[in-house]
Amino acid sequence: MYKNFLIILIICLASCNTQEKKTVITAQAKEGDNARQASAYPLITHDPYFSIWSFSDNINQSPTKHWTGTNQSLIGMVKVDGVSYRVLGDDVPSYKTIVPTGIESTYEAKITESKPNNNWQVNDFDDSSWETKPAPYGDGDQAKTKWTTDHIWYRRQFDLNNTNYEELFLKLRHDDNVEVYINGVEVYTCECWNDSYEYYDIPKEAIKALKAKGNLLAIHVKNNQGGQSLDAGIVEKIKDETTTTVAKQKSLNVSATQTSYVLECGAVDVNLTFSSPLIMDNLELFSRPVSYISMKTKSNDGNTHKVQVYFGASTALASDVVSQKMVASTGETTDVDYIRTGTVEQPILEKKGDNLRIDWGSLYIATPKSAKVTQNVSTAINAKTDFITGNNSEFVAEGKDLMLSTIFPEESVKETKDHVIMLGYDDLYSIQYFGENLRPWWNKDGSNSIEKELNKAANSYSEVIAQCNTFDQNLHEKAVNAGGEAYAKLCEIAYRQSIAAHKLVESPKGELLFLSKENFSNGCINTVDVTYPSAPLYLLYNPDFLKGMLTGIFYYSESGRHTEPFAAHDIGTYPKANGEVYGEPMPVEESGNMIILTAAITKAENDISYAEKHWETLTIWADYLAEKGFDPGNQLCTDDFAGHLARNANLSIKAIVALGSYGYMAKQLGKDAIAKKYTEMAKDMAGKWMKLADAGDHYALTFDNMDTWSQKYNLVWDKVIGLDLFPESVYKKEIAYYLTKQNKYGIPLDSRADYTKSDWILWTATLSNDMKTFKELADPVYTYAKETKDRVPMSDWYFTSNGNQRGFQARSVVGGYYIKLLNDKWKK
Repeated sequence: MYKNFLIILIICLASCNTQEKKTVITAQAKEGDNARQASAYPLITHDPYFSIWSFSDNINQSPTKHWTGTNQSLIGMVKVDGVSYRVLGDDVPSYKTIVPTGIESTYEAKITESKPNNNWQVNDFDDSSWETKPAPYGDGDQAKTKWTTDHIWYRRQFDLNNTNYEELFLKLRHDDNVEVYINGVEVYTCECWNDSYEYYDIPKEAIKALKAKGNLLAIHVKNNQGGQSLDAGIVEKIKDETTTTVAKQKSLNVSATQTSYVLECGAVDVNLTFSSPLIMDNLELFSRPVSYISMKTKSNDGNTHKVQVYFGASTALASDVVSQKMVASTGETTDVDYIRTGTVEQPILEKKGDNLRIDWGSLYIATPKSAKVTQNVSTAINAKTDFITGNNSEFVAEGKDLMLSTIFPEESVKETKDHVIMLGYDDLYSIQYFGENLRPWWNKDGSNSIEKELNKAANSYSEVIAQCNTFDQNLHEKAVNAGGEAYAKLCEIAYRQSIAAHKLVESPKGELLFLSKENFSNGCINTVDVTYPSAPLYLLYNPDFLKGMLTGIFYYSESGRHTEPFAAHDIGTYPKANGEVYGEPMPVEESGNMIILTAAITKAENDISYAEKHWETLTIWADYLAEKGFDPGNQLCTDDFAGHLARNANLSIKAIVALGSYGYMAKQLGKDAIAKKYTEMAKDMAGKWMKLADAGDHYALTFDNMDTWSQKYNLVWDKVIGLDLFPESVYKKEIAYYLTKQNKYGIPLDSRADYTKSDWILWTATLSNDMKTFKELADPVYTYAKETKDRVPMSDWYFTSNGNQRGFQARSVVGGYYIKLLNDKWKK
């Protein structure tokens, strides 16, 4: 959905040149077993916080990252006959703080929000009238001093114990445009923004100007639109003198629940597989916050070789920023040995927002006791050096930016030997739901423990992997039959991404809640127009999950907290579900979504009980649509990327289909008179719609402009549920027209711009009745996944001509790709 302020910010971010950040290689892999299959690859995927990805085609080409792009380093090394190979991840630079940021150490600076006189950036400027306030500055949760105006000027004095530096970096968070000076020397300027601390080269001239006493860091930030933030420090990179040989990747494969690689380490091959067993008909397994990493070694020359396996995980997996202080310890259960880490402060559910990582609870790295591993905590550089040299650094129980190491004993390898690592996360409390903190589903009553779950995971490893293999194979085969090989690949890309954008908890009333985070859009929780496109995946495999997306919205209205005669947009900002936060309502959009999806649940389960439970609320919303939905006024809808417009023909379809859905449910309830009234109303509206929107060879974007067009993807529920409101000729006319508007990476969303939404393309394609047309419309989305230069978890909003990301990533809406599978299942 359109977030006004975000659009400008995304464009600015794209232009921001972060010199110290490692460049992600974008060249296409050669066709074959090692060919590129996605824009990014899911590794560990459970929820919006426990979600680790590879942003490159080779698993050892770049550091592994959280879906937000922040480094969350996993390292794998294999020593073969004394030679150490890197098979997983890449080194993440480590830094020594010279001048701390505000999140590392409390400091104060002089600030003003009124334009100062010239030369405000030089040391001898008179800043006596400026205020002295603590950093960071901004409008977010981390700000110690609120800044909400258009400008801020900042002057910070600092001393140094040493001035003999060859290379230094500015550590900076700024939103928006920034100019930075050290002792009057320009260090960095950019008409852009960032939403996390980034590192920028400090010019040699500025380094030479440093002195022992009386240095000045001076900054000006101009806020253009949206949020504000400013904090800065200076760091020195810690040099790493040790190196490893990069293993040669021979193949990769992405399936629904697993991502696998084969790498060559000299005379030994390593089969590296990441498995997140998100099997939706098994809630105990689905909710268990444990993923498996399997590192299988086998000789490739028929001889026996000395082999040792190393696995490392950064404490960044359990912190929002690497400057947070961490604690670590080892432990054991009856069946596993583990090492764990978490922040010292443990700010449970204190932060909310979009570009955040979890900084409460604990990360666990566990192995079966039979593996007889050695586990340690040290810096990343020491961890690597220790493995290569065979040394063992002192265990670091408390510190910043550490590495948790697991080392398997050296062994003689000829045949396959599996080394299994389990990554688990105990978040203690997951969601704040209207003031009450909720535990994760797997420990919803507080009687379970992560240690028990690790034991279960270890003891059921073979069985669980067999379930994953069976599920993955069945999904692939059904998707190929439904839409071809490219469609199957899209479904595989979407499966873990969609699920991991949600959190599974139980409501205080004992209801299942499956709450989404609106990733890289605005961070809202339980957004209805995110639920709507996500729904097909969950209708296909377990409608209880879709109920878990709707229940919170129903409760918000039925509890009296939301008093409007239409559905809310959201119930908060993740992970705090305390009430709607989005500033502009979407009455037709969200009410239509809620009614249609409730009808879809009714069809999926062949059971009207869920709709019956919420019938009074559904009736209020249906009556609103009956009055306001057919010819919508100038109100926000999910497709207003290019601005608001009235008389939206596709939004009108949503209202019509929703009224037909309400009639469909009334029929199931035995309310025949109501069913007849609303079904006839919807059919009458459909006939009027066809006349109002008719632009000859297509139907218009708005009723008042026949020179426009748009994807009418909302029609898909008329077809999938079988409401029979619109004749098939409407589908055929639209499909024929879309084929004339097709670009390399798909159909634009409408005539206003070149960009599209990939979920809607798959819905539009499902309106076709033959495989050839479906593939012609759907396959370009997979071409985008393989060719876009933006290496992020699948974006659903991109330009159809050049494949560039327009915004959004890692969102749950890719669950909408499953609409064709759902349609095929329901039409049988």
